Amino acid sequence: MLGYLLRRILAAIPVMGVVALFVFLLLRLTPGDPAAILAGDNATPERLERIRTSLGLNEPIYIQFYTWIAKLLHGDLGVSLISNKPILEMIVPRLEPSISVALATIILSILVAVPLGVIAAWKHGTWIDRFVMGLSVLGFSVPVFVVGYLLIQIFAIDLRWVPVQGFRSISNGFGPFFERIILPTCALSFIYVALIARMTRASMLDVLGEDYVRTARAKGIGETGVMMRHALRNAAVPVITVIGTGFALLISGVVVTESVFNIPGIGRLTVDAVLARDYPVIQAMILLTSLIYVVVNLLIDVAYTLLDPRIRY
Repeated sequence: MLGYLLRRILAAIPVMGVVALFVFLLLRLTPGDPAAILAGDNATPERLERIRTSLGLNEPIYIQFYTWIAKLLHGDLGVSLISNKPILEMIVPRLEPSISVALATIILSILVAVPLGVIAAWKHGTWIDRFVMGLSVLGFSVPVFVVGYLLIQIFAIDLRWVPVQGFRSISNGFGPFFERIILPTCALSFIYVALIARMTRASMLDVLGEDYVRTARAKGIGETGVMMRHALRNAAVPVITVIGTGFALLISGVVVTESVFNIPGIGRLTVDAVLARDYPVIQAMILLTSLIYVVVNLLIDVAYTLLDPRIRY
C-alpha cells in the first residue's frame, strides 16, 4: 500500500507543475495591466514604468516564471498588489472559516444522506423511496443563496435563535462557534445531501442484485446485517468519490455562502482578488485549490484501498 501511495504522490507532482505553468501564463496573457490598477487613473507614464520595474513586469515571461517558482518553492507566495501584504498572511486567517464550514457540511451531509440512500434502496419502489428522491430533486433545484436567506429569515430574524451573520473561531468557545456555523452548514448541506443520497441509493441498488448478497440472505443473515456488512461496504467506493470531490468543491466554492452569511473565508478573498486583478493572490488561490484537490484525491485513494484491496494491485 505504501508503494502505491508513493506512486500516486509522485504522479501528482507534475500535475501541480502543469497547473502552476497554466495559471502563470493565463493571468499574464489576459488583458489588463496591474501597474495601471495600482497607479490609478491619473498616473503618469513615468510612474507606470517605475511600478512595472519594481514588480518585474518588464522582465521576459520566462524570467518572471522562474522567479515566481523559486519563491514558491521557498514558501513565499508573494505580496498582494493591492494591500501590499504577504499573501500567506492573508490566506491563513481565512482558512479556518472555510474549512470549518466545509467539514461541518460534509459531516452533516454524510450523517443524513447515507442513511437516506440506504433506506431508499432497501424500500425501492415504495413511497419512502419516492419521498427521498423527491427531496433530492428539491435539493438540486433550489439555489444555495435562497436556502440561506430562508434560514436567516426563519431562525435568525423571526425566532431569534441564532445570530444573523458572522463567524467566531472555535477557540472562543464551542457555543458561539456553533451558533454562527449551523445556518451556513444547513444551507450548504441541502444540495450535498441530495447528491450523496442519490449516489448511495444508486450504488446500493447495483450491489443488492449481486450473487453474494443473495447468498448472505440464503445463509440466514438478517436484513440489517446484509445491508450494512455486505451491501453498504461494497457500494461505498462511488459514494466515497462523491464525498471527497464534494469536500474539495466546498473548500474552493463556498463564495455564495460566505457572502450570504458574511463569513471571511477564502472564497471571498478569491472574488475580491479577481475583481481587483490582484495577480499574485489569484495565482496563490488557484494553486491552493489545486493542492486541495490533489490531497483529497490521495485520501480517496487511501479509502479505496481500505474498502477494496484489489484496487492497489
